[in-house]
Amino acid sequence: VQLQASGGGLVQAGGSLRLSCAASGRTFSGYTMGWFRQAPGKEREFVAAITWDSGDTYYANSVKGRFTISRDNAKYTVDLQMNSLKPEDTAVYYCAARVGFIKTSKDVYPYWGQGTLVTVSS
Repeated sequence: VQLQASGGGLVQAGGSLRLSCAASGRTFSGYTMGWFRQAPGKEREFVAAITWDSGDTYYANSVKGRFTISRDNAKYTVDLQMNSLKPEDTAVYYCAARVGFIKTSKDVYPYWGQGTLVTVSS
């Protein structure tokens, strides 16, 4: 499966952005989808994930209550709605895919998009 993330940009603290990841290739509905982010000088970290049937979602504590992940299997897309953004949310955001249950380790996601930059100004 090929992934392409979009929707990043510059936003003020407290604002919102919606990221989208478009998938192509193999059957999208069979994959658990995740969002990760990498800030300058830091490791890539888990943000959120959703199972193939949207039956389960999981969030990092740092974004819980502010971010919402969703997917549309008919459109082959997975979105990340980000509200109440903080400067510490500044990072390159990546979407990723794996077969199986939700995992928070980046090492078990074999498929990755190219990343989209989110910058939150204070």
